[in-house]
Amino acid sequence: MMHTEVKQHPSLYLKVCCQNEKPRLPLHTSIALFLLSYCDCKSFRVFLVFTKPASTQSLKSQIPESLDVSDIQLKDLPHLVRGCRLPAVLDETGMLCRAGLAVVLRHIINKTLEADPSRNDVLALLGFKKTCLKACAEVSKWTRLCEIGIPSAVEEHLKNSANQYQQLPLSILTLERRLAEPVKVHNDDKIRRQKLQEQRRNEKKSSPAGQGNPDSESEPGQSAQVSEGLELRTALAKLSVDSVPTSTTRENSEIRKVKTTDLPPLEHVFAEGLYFTLTDVVLLPCIYQYLCSLQAHATKTLHQLPHLLRWYSRVQEVPGVLKAAEACGMSLSVPQVPTSSLQVSSAEDEPTSLLEEEEGQEMTTEPPFVGGPRPTMTKLKENGIEAVFTPHPCPDWTLPWDSLPGAINPTEGKMSNIRAVRKRQQLNNLVATVTELARPGYTVVDFCSGTGHVGIVLAHTLPDCQVILIENKEESLVRAQSRSAELGLKNIGFIQANLDYFTGPFHIGVALHACGVATDMVMEHCIQAGAAFVISPCCYGFIQNAIKFTFPKSKRFQETLAYKEHMILCRFADQTAVQLPPERRLIGKQCMGLVDLDRSWAAETHGYSVQVMTMEPESCSPKNNMLVGRPVQKNGLGVDASQLEAPVHN
Repeated sequence: MMHTEVKQHPSLYLKVCCQNEKPRLPLHTSIALFLLSYCDCKSFRVFLVFTKPASTQSLKSQIPESLDVSDIQLKDLPHLVRGCRLPAVLDETGMLCRAGLAVVLRHIINKTLEADPSRNDVLALLGFKKTCLKACAEVSKWTRLCEIGIPSAVEEHLKNSANQYQQLPLSILTLERRLAEPVKVHNDDKIRRQKLQEQRRNEKKSSPAGQGNPDSESEPGQSAQVSEGLELRTALAKLSVDSVPTSTTRENSEIRKVKTTDLPPLEHVFAEGLYFTLTDVVLLPCIYQYLCSLQAHATKTLHQLPHLLRWYSRVQEVPGVLKAAEACGMSLSVPQVPTSSLQVSSAEDEPTSLLEEEEGQEMTTEPPFVGGPRPTMTKLKENGIEAVFTPHPCPDWTLPWDSLPGAINPTEGKMSNIRAVRKRQQLNNLVATVTELARPGYTVVDFCSGTGHVGIVLAHTLPDCQVILIENKEESLVRAQSRSAELGLKNIGFIQANLDYFTGPFHIGVALHACGVATDMVMEHCIQAGAAFVISPCCYGFIQNAIKFTFPKSKRFQETLAYKEHMILCRFADQTAVQLPPERRLIGKQCMGLVDLDRSWAAETHGYSVQVMTMEPESCSPKNNMLVGRPVQKNGLGVDASQLEAPVHN
């Protein structure tokens, strides 16, 4: 039933939860529906995904009538969508899936603009340089807070609200503190001068006979009202569907002479600063439900959120917001704070925010590079730890490049001939190893796939296997899909998502030059799935403690090195460029081996056999390490030691 419709229309799949035997829309679903309503987007066939049969009658008030909405059971989802967290969009071909809240929301905006390029208000949602929520949650604290932290905290509050009114969620307090900070926007100097001019003009008007001192203080709250009017006017003007003529009013000479450092700061109007963006769209349904709960059960706690309440009021002034909210069953209003509960809290009284905690941790991660890597390497050697490289099992194996279709060959791309030759050599190493591991019917996932150099070769070489390319950058994945279509590959799929949004089963994970902790993320994903992995790490200098990882990773390294000492190894592991002196490159190679040895030992505690080897020829890349791991006697992928010998290729 759904298969033909998926091929005809892009399909948006939204999750429906069940609470007390009744269907309920989770916040990520409510956010997507609100954006569809705000954009008046009709480019998708929307499917509500149910885990069990249920009546949708109670959900009708929360679903915009303008949308084409159908029900679907979880078991009936298309294969690619079933392997991802929702929300997800499947394109017309049924081969490209976009998954995860931020990715899906940005895609809705892009499809709206394709249908109507004049929607300046929708374009503005993408923010300056169109980067709003583009950075994935694994690396951006702000994206993580908005996409995961706040929705999760509100969901948890609504489930257990009876026990959660005494203490506000940390993620909500983090947002409150962020909204209290001054903001900087592109070319804000002019706006700040206008703000100063309006403040001084108002001060003169409020003084006796209009002869006030420009430097004297205005009446309490007066300057704030003026500046808020300026900033809100500036913000709303950007959302105008019609172009707004540039103001020709120039500041007087007295204002122009004021130093930039002496100009008044700009206050937050919306979540990311001065302008209404996709972040505000994400936050509004979350804060709406949270404030409704507080208004009903704990009004006195509202005094702790003055900046959030002011943001909530300003959002409602954005054209189209109230209409879109009403279509989604949200009756927006500003909660009334009891005057008896109003308090002025100091910064010392407020808890440390999530962002500050993480920023504080990262501030201590830069080690002083005194003495270089030699003391650290000597310390490891004294404790019996040295880099070990397994001999390459098939150093001369190569793909038949001359007979392969042009769309597979890197030389057909935009890279130079020399780089294309090295890329082919890198692919020889990964494809040889994956080919040895693969069996008919296996699913192979190319993580951080880029434009698909690895995944497309594997799909062509292993026609009896299913290959899935996962990449967060839409441009790269669309190009990979185009190359795949040119080759007529049928055993390939594409997923635009962060790694955490892919949940499907697979047998082998592969990644070529996964940067920094991306290597560790791919390894963790493979270990959780019980899958083998073939990974070429890169950018060791970008390694640092993250939400899911701390370094060193293995017990022996932890007992020997402090975090800063391990970071010295990581930084010097990047010293392998061909233009460096041979002795320095050798030290860099040893540091690479030690960092990857730590990774391999950590994986072995999960029942893996891991080898660290060098790709052949070594000149194929300055980052020429390759980690090959197999789960031992697990899920049918297990092997004994004899099976780890060199593969035989015809």
